[in-house]
Amino acid sequence: MSRRLRFGVIGIGKMGGEHALNLLQGAVQDATLAAVCDVTGRREAWAKEFLPGIPVFRTVPELLDSGLVDAVLTATPHYQHPDDAEAALKRGLHVLIEKPAGVSVRRVRRLNETARASGNVFGIMYNQRMNPLYRKMRDLVVSGELGAIRRTNWIVTDWYRSQAYYDTGSWRATWAGEGGGVLINQCPHQLDLWQWTTGMMPVRVRAFCHFGKYRNIEVEDEVTAYAEYANGATGVFVTTTGEAPGTNRYEIVGDRGKLVAENGRLTFWRLREPEPAFNARNKEPFASPECWEIRFPDLGPSPEHVGILQNFTDAVLHGRELIAPGEEGILGLSLSNAMHLSGWTDDWAELPLDEDLFEAELAKRIASSTFKSGRG
Repeated sequence: MSRRLRFGVIGIGKMGGEHALNLLQGAVQDATLAAVCDVTGRREAWAKEFLPGIPVFRTVPELLDSGLVDAVLTATPHYQHPDDAEAALKRGLHVLIEKPAGVSVRRVRRLNETARASGNVFGIMYNQRMNPLYRKMRDLVVSGELGAIRRTNWIVTDWYRSQAYYDTGSWRATWAGEGGGVLINQCPHQLDLWQWTTGMMPVRVRAFCHFGKYRNIEVEDEVTAYAEYANGATGVFVTTTGEAPGTNRYEIVGDRGKLVAENGRLTFWRLREPEPAFNARNKEPFASPECWEIRFPDLGPSPEHVGILQNFTDAVLHGRELIAPGEEGILGLSLSNAMHLSGWTDDWAELPLDEDLFEAELAKRIASSTFKSGRG
């Protein structure tokens, strides 16, 4: 295919508006903005000013059936992501979905089945997979340079949000409006990267979720989770929106050393020989393996959202491999669902997830939510 890919953006709030502007301004080669959809009508004036000449539709079906677009980017509220994506896929359109793929694993599983049956290109806006720092971490793990994974530890608490932030909308930080708090709103990228960089999903999770601990909200604003993997490795994930100053430090420990990503830099403490080999031959009580500290230089800027848009466009037009396949959105979501379920039940959550139990527990919280116009 040599033509340009015509995008329609569904939802032109903060994130959708940025995507629309990137496409309109030619930031993505061989792609163009062809139409947008503003269901609420609150952004119509903005669209007329900043997206001149671009058709603005008031309903999703009108945009999908317009014949103006080849692909859509969905940037609607969390609960609506799977519905909008499925509607587009069933009309033969390619779909790039904003994160998270949805609120529940069961609903996203159905979306994945629709995507596979359609044969269309389906991607997710996991723009942090474009970050060269995390790509290097993944490379060192997948290539075997780090050896067998033993432990992971991610402290990501630099999500500070004040009460004023939550007060900007009655839907914010509610079970019916967003389907969760820091896990579903702020952390989808980190939960995805946690499994993507290691290539592993836990077999069970024990999470301690605090709901409305620091703010007047009904969802979680602090989480500490412990994960166990099939190979015996363990992991810890800590996050909150109520801490200042915050931390963002990610460690992956293998039997050949340790990787640490912090403050935008990557350090590799590499063992000269695998720890099990050293331990087998060592006879000195307080000896330890020889270790080399490798500080990677600045790995360069990340193309972020434009990078994912470009990769998606190249996948449609030129058959390139997707960096963030839409079907993989279910993996990070499985982690957040498991953490929620563990917190709700005060027990371990096994993976694959007990989807019936999760849906039942979520439904209870939606029913008592202060926001009554959400979609379950």
